Amino acid sequence: MKKLLLAIVLLCSTVEITAQETIRVNYQGEKPSIGDFAWAFLSNYNWNEDDVLDESTNAAKQAWIKYRKNIPQAEGDEVIVDQKNGYAVYNFRYENHLLRVEMCYWNEADQKHKLFAYNVKSYTDGKCSLGQFDRIEFYRYNNATKKMTLCDAPGFKSMCFTSDGATVSYDLPRNGKDIICTYWYDNGKKKQKKLKWNGRKFSF
Repeated sequence: MKKLLLAIVLLCSTVEITAQETIRVNYQGEKPSIGDFAWAFLSNYNWNEDDVLDESTNAAKQAWIKYRKNIPQAEGDEVIVDQKNGYAVYNFRYENHLLRVEMCYWNEADQKHKLFAYNVKSYTDGKCSLGQFDRIEFYRYNNATKKMTLCDAPGFKSMCFTSDGATVSYDLPRNGKDIICTYWYDNGKKKQKKLKWNGRKFSF
């Protein structure tokens, strides 16, 4: 068990190493939509069959390609795009398991930047089951350059586990602006906290 936890921690700590540093966002109209951000992120990812850490991103990319071409999704796959609220999600369901890939963006207070988030989480029987794909990444988009650059979680440090043994998951907002942080305990209990957005960063 300790070896498994160590492996997961190492995977969580290497996310930034595998992430794309800078991505150009192409769009039509006055400003990019969540669809533009999502496709910019996914289309820039080139899957390597040896890169088991990111099979989730490849799966989301393939589902997104079908969505863009209006092709029916494979069994268990689902893509939801809420352009109005700036939120998109890819769900893959298999038996009692769920892989969820969320994406959303926030407008920053300076009106010159936006913040894009990419969040992967796994569930088994409705409970968080941290796996090799799980992570949350942030990119800061510059309106002038039309590029988004990988950045640290603004205002907080993302984590996989807490010192009291809880597994941590994050829910991006489809409604509102705050991230929900859920702490899952082995005894079945859980608690939630809000990471509140102030136009530049988050705080509890």
